[in-house]
Amino acid sequence: MWKDFKEFAMKGNVLDLAIAVVIGGAFGKIVTSLVTNIIMPLVGMLTGGIDLTKSFAYGPEDSLKIGVFIQSIVDFLIISFSIFMALRLLSKLNRKKKEEAAPEPAPQVDPKEELLKEIRDLLKKEQS
Repeated sequence: MWKDFKEFAMKGNVLDLAIAVVIGGAFGKIVTSLVTNIIMPLVGMLTGGIDLTKSFAYGPEDSLKIGVFIQSIVDFLIISFSIFMALRLLSKLNRKKKEEAAPEPAPQVDPKEELLKEIRDLLKKEQS
């Protein structure tokens, strides 16, 4: 059972997925910090000092925080767009590698020419 699990865990796809999850978590923190500390303060300055996380809070002790939800949507949009761009770049690079690695197709030979070559080879063989 341990051997089967080890083989499963060491497959390329599983390792790639694990690495992607770790990098995605770290990337999410970076984007959250970008939105919280840079983008939203800029939005606040452009809108006359409005802080979305506090301006759209309703209910007792601000239990309904619509501004925080809006900020989470901004986080998601930036993360998803960044991942889209990274995957797009990787797919272009992979496509170029495949095009470079693909062997050139063999020139098309006319079946008549192939038949004539076989006949020639047979005649040479009989003469020898």
